[in-house]
Amino acid sequence: MKLLFEKSVPGTGGCYIPSCDVEAYTLSSSYLREKEAELPEISENDLSRHYSALERRAYGVNDGFYPLGSCTMKYNPKINEVCAGLEGFTDVHPLQPLDTVQGCRKVLDLCAQYLCEITGMDAMTLAPAAGAHGEFTGMMLIKKYHELRGDTKRTKVIVPDSSHGTNPATGTMNGFQVISIPSTPDGYVDLEALKAAVNDETAGLMLTNPNTLGLFDRNICEITRIVHEAGGLCYYDGANMNPVMGIVRPGDMGFDCIHLNLHKTFSTPHGGGGPGAGAVGCKAFLQEYLPYDTEKNEHSAGKVRSFHGNFLVVVKALAYILSLGKEGIPEAAKAAVLNANYLKSLLSGTYTMAQSGFCMHEFVMTLEEEHKEKGFSALDIAKGLLDRGIHPPTMYFPLIVHEALMAEPTETESRQTLEEAANIFLEVYAEACADPESMHHKPEKTVIGRPDEVQAARKPVLRWYAEGMDDAV
Repeated sequence: MKLLFEKSVPGTGGCYIPSCDVEAYTLSSSYLREKEAELPEISENDLSRHYSALERRAYGVNDGFYPLGSCTMKYNPKINEVCAGLEGFTDVHPLQPLDTVQGCRKVLDLCAQYLCEITGMDAMTLAPAAGAHGEFTGMMLIKKYHELRGDTKRTKVIVPDSSHGTNPATGTMNGFQVISIPSTPDGYVDLEALKAAVNDETAGLMLTNPNTLGLFDRNICEITRIVHEAGGLCYYDGANMNPVMGIVRPGDMGFDCIHLNLHKTFSTPHGGGGPGAGAVGCKAFLQEYLPYDTEKNEHSAGKVRSFHGNFLVVVKALAYILSLGKEGIPEAAKAAVLNANYLKSLLSGTYTMAQSGFCMHEFVMTLEEEHKEKGFSALDIAKGLLDRGIHPPTMYFPLIVHEALMAEPTETESRQTLEEAANIFLEVYAEACADPESMHHKPEKTVIGRPDEVQAARKPVLRWYAEGMDDAV
């Protein structure tokens, strides 16, 4: 498929900008280009066709089954988009006086209030732009708390090996030393290892619950007690809130702060390259350290995002919360758990499960034995699924499971869809057993076949050079 630059024809155009209705402002010459930008020249018709073609090459939740584990790729009700498209929300400017955007402020305040109720927190900021940004902000609160108390020796953060992969990076970026502790054979935090790890240098714990194996830690209250008794604080990675929202609250489990992925749990589009929102909640004693969006707070951990965060994502999240209500939110969580266990049961007996028994919202399969004995891998199964028209699960994560495939069907899939998907999983597995060699060449029916992933990682081509252009695109 050609780039817009390759389709460009000099003198062609299709952009009609209305005349400016305010006084023109001329920037200082120091800010201006010395020559015109080298942009493609293309007609409106060709431009429209180009983006329609790109859309057809993309795969999303509107195209089919999308069981990407740990990502919650669920259907997003269109009413959310309608609400976010209202002129009163789309036509505001972040520099408007506060008295002219009281409706927008009401949305922010109301969403924060509901999220506090759902999580058991006392205060909430909606400023962070995404999940990892929320993690970073949450750990900033913990760092600020210890610093202002003069407890500067607390430089270590404990991260279980079943936590989200971004947790160690978040701790490191905040200047902490990350201490990893192992899981038990049944997939839970090793309490004895935790007790051995905590000391007077422990700043806190970062924990994902349910964890990346899809398990709700049965010792959760004991875990937070151990950390608190050592003087540390407990941070809850809320990226896996989908199966527990409205049923249990992190604040009641002993957690001091939390981040939520509004673009996952609260149904705003996820995975399409658009904005996210990593709301961060905390208990009252940490509230003064929250980042500010307007007036600077003396003890604030700082400003983490321009203005008020990704506002329209918050609008969609609030629409979702109001649509489901107090009764619907826990029902959605229960359906997520039911769907995951149903799909797991359909695949068990053929695929080896990393953990036996019931799961929460997701489960992990391992192809380790198949890789050793039969010659096909988790990657081969994933590529084979692409040829059957469904998106594969997450591959090779969590790292504590070898040849892992992690699947999360979400609550918005029907029983019929789960059964059809399970049949495809089983058919691909049977094909792999019958002819392992053929699996190494899949996918064969997609626009792009299997790339050389080693070369792609070591020598990525990130720029395109056109003849006659001064700069790369």
